[in-house]
Amino acid sequence: MALLSSLVASAASLSERAREYRTQLAEKILPYWYDTAQDPTNGGFILADPGPAKDKAVVTQARMIWTFSLAHRKGFSDQRRNYLKAAEQGYRFLLVHFRDKAHGGYFWRTDLAGKPTKPHKFIYGQAFVIYALVEYHRASGDKAALQQAMDLYHTLQKHAHDTRYGGWLEHFTADWTPLPLRDPSGEVEMAGLKSANTHLHLMEALTELYEVTRDDEVRKSLEESLEINRKYFYPPDAARSCFHRNPDWSPVTDPRSAGLSYGHNVEFAWLMIRAETVLGRNPSWPHFYAHLDHALRHGWDNQRGGLYHRGIGNEPATDTTKVWWVQAEMLAALTEALQHEPNPTREAALMKLLDFLAKHQADPKDGVWFDSVTADGRPQNAAKAHNWKANYHDVRAILKFAEASWN
Repeated sequence: MALLSSLVASAASLSERAREYRTQLAEKILPYWYDTAQDPTNGGFILADPGPAKDKAVVTQARMIWTFSLAHRKGFSDQRRNYLKAAEQGYRFLLVHFRDKAHGGYFWRTDLAGKPTKPHKFIYGQAFVIYALVEYHRASGDKAALQQAMDLYHTLQKHAHDTRYGGWLEHFTADWTPLPLRDPSGEVEMAGLKSANTHLHLMEALTELYEVTRDDEVRKSLEESLEINRKYFYPPDAARSCFHRNPDWSPVTDPRSAGLSYGHNVEFAWLMIRAETVLGRNPSWPHFYAHLDHALRHGWDNQRGGLYHRGIGNEPATDTTKVWWVQAEMLAALTEALQHEPNPTREAALMKLLDFLAKHQADPKDGVWFDSVTADGRPQNAAKAHNWKANYHDVRAILKFAEASWN
């Protein structure tokens, strides 16, 4: 009876927190991004808080389009702020300035006016463009946006898909010439290697592309990316997760590739469930809980709440920084878990995470999360927007939590 009473009380508290977060999204968090991130001079988005802004990156341009599209689709637009209009102007900027009309794909970086300054093609960025185009299509009904997503998918299959070993090569020049191993011009992960990070986000994008198109070729690619992530990067033994593999899937022995990311592990866990659901498969809950519970055992701050950044195997965390996106993915994963089945330990962890975020990670002025804080909550990087920090991780996780049923 005491346990039942406790669960009922926790559910009521979580329901209240969910309502509070939805109000924060509507009144503070989304308005912050709408009011501060749009570029009224050139179009697109400027992500620099604090500034000054230097350039624009395809990853965060795409993420902003995705979030504003989702915000509109979820009913947050009003007379003062039309989030679909914000997404639309970002979409137009992306097509005009980032799309490579000669070789296909999207440039990595431009100056503020939209002139390419790094025309390389990195698959991490291409994945987020697909993700954004699909969500913009959902919100707007624009069929051309979905066609752009399919065109980009076919471009990736032509130039980046590894027909010998499977998976996708990740780093290219503008004309899709692969970069050699550890080429210094490669950004995000390691040139010449295959990464857990890129293959995770490609799976994420393919999941949404397949749900909308039901295209057979896209389905095969989604199944391939799911299997690669499950087998090589995020195996059932979460301690054996890794950052990189060689192109033939053999392990990378370079110590710079050692360790694992608790944030990516739990992000994979819930995105795996999403992919399997879209494919019509039975969700792999044991695999999901293996990663979530490994993070709770080895990367979780039991005293204060919050998920640490990195670790090695089953050892204690090696980097106890609390990074905004890691907290967001833990929020999403714990929400996923508790919607599947009640569990007092995971519920207590969720409550602690919410408390930590409110006390230490969020700016009380606007609710936007700081880039990173120390384990005990002291500011480490107080930036709220930059070319790696848009509104995708945190708004997505907050909305997932706010829309969950906590009865």
